[in-house]
Amino acid sequence: MKFIQAVTVALVLGWLAGCSSTGDTKESEVAVEDHSDVAAGGAATSSGVGAYGDLTIESLNDPNSPLAQRVIYFAFDSSDVAEQDREILAAHAAFLSANPEVKVNVEGHTDERGAREYNIGLGDQRAQSVRRMLEFQGVAPAQISTVSFGEEKPAVEGHDESAWSMNRRVELVYVGY
Repeated sequence: MKFIQAVTVALVLGWLAGCSSTGDTKESEVAVEDHSDVAAGGAATSSGVGAYGDLTIESLNDPNSPLAQRVIYFAFDSSDVAEQDREILAAHAAFLSANPEVKVNVEGHTDERGAREYNIGLGDQRAQSVRRMLEFQGVAPAQISTVSFGEEKPAVEGHDESAWSMNRRVELVYVGY
């Protein structure tokens, strides 16, 4: 089992290393993509798999659990998931794979710089990057819904790099929990 996990992680990292964002976003791109009927599901009782075998629904609210970390931050004008965030996404993927009744909204955000249309597209690219990572690690597409808010829902108000860096993010929002 550990060999399969190691191979899976190596494949994910190799795949992500080959991915890059061109930064080109057309105004006609669709900003919201929903691949599932996102409704509150029943309570999940099974645990995660592999290295995250002890993850349960209660882990979502445990500050010591990797599932408590539900915000992924991005570099300026980028939709590439940073190396330090891949382990967090691996934990969420293990949890979701082991709990197929649980659904998650993947919400893409940007800072205030750039045109509104561009930021909606960039937020969508960020949400799709996270979605692809989760799916590649075994999460069913029906469990994931994506949306881009662009610059419309800042986490931090401000007009400097400190605020902007906190607003360039994807939030994982579990439905019904």
